[in-house]
Amino acid sequence: MSTSYAAAGVDIAAGERAVELMKARVAKSRRPEVVDDASGFAGLFDASAFLRYERPLLATSTDGVGTKVDLARRLGVYDTIGHDLVGMVIDDLAVCGAEPLFMTDYIACGKVVPERIADIVGGIADACALAGCALVGGETAEHPGLLEPDEFDIAGAGTGVVEAGALLGPDRVRPGDVVLALASSGIHSNGYSLVRHIIATTDLSLDATPADLSRTLGEELLTPTRIYAKDCLALTNAGPVRAFAHITGGGLTANLARSLPPTADAVLHRSSWTVPPLFEVLRAAGRVPTEEMDKTFNLGVGMAAIVAPDYADEALRLLAARNVPSWTLGEITEGTGTATLT
Repeated sequence: MSTSYAAAGVDIAAGERAVELMKARVAKSRRPEVVDDASGFAGLFDASAFLRYERPLLATSTDGVGTKVDLARRLGVYDTIGHDLVGMVIDDLAVCGAEPLFMTDYIACGKVVPERIADIVGGIADACALAGCALVGGETAEHPGLLEPDEFDIAGAGTGVVEAGALLGPDRVRPGDVVLALASSGIHSNGYSLVRHIIATTDLSLDATPADLSRTLGEELLTPTRIYAKDCLALTNAGPVRAFAHITGGGLTANLARSLPPTADAVLHRSSWTVPPLFEVLRAAGRVPTEEMDKTFNLGVGMAAIVAPDYADEALRLLAARNVPSWTLGEITEGTGTATLT
């Protein structure tokens, strides 16, 4: 008795169909430095662009979007999760001042549904275009028996470049500097295991609209991650930025502390902003303590910028012109390398 790859659960034709469906959207993320590889086995990028740098440093980052993919699966919404992936990967590059160049993605699924895969990859490509980087390749793997037909997971890796002399980081931070907050679009892609636990153990429903929200809970939770890469580059090109902190897993203080030298603290003021209502809905329903909220969610701050004190007002005006809500979050003081919310 003969058997086949298809009998084992892998549909090669469906994979080829998915590639055809996503081609046009992937092409929109193309940069001039991208070079076509006729074989399709590798993504090529013309490194001669680095000749304009005195000492180019390549920056790389890899990440996924965690269990947010489970909510996308349950709600049948696949065209936004790619924005989350790009935000998680490419905005990590922005922290050191790097310009994002290119990205690759990886999707594992129980069954290739061409339209679903095309929506996921199309979202990644759309977000790459927003970030100014090219989606130069990727892989879709079908794992029958390991994943259920409707289950999937995604990951990606990105590469950027920064001039060595312009590298941002803790060594540039000084007491007297100002901490600016760049608003998040929502929860972004961290803390969803806690979110899912709250939904599973309370009367919250993805299809219902809580009193303090204008959309269903599911729509709020699937709001795509705001992508800051171009905004961060605009800030660094216009004035003295010392450091950035991407507010992901660990919350505001833990991530900001990573961008501090051992001789300085960041004092952040809770009174400087109103936490978006979605976080309060989750806190109240799950009876989540304040300290747990602080270390799990971004609470409305997706990126923090540490800037020179005489650049703070101009930086806020620049962000406003770019339609990025922002405000003065706190200041840098002498200390021991910690960030605190007061």
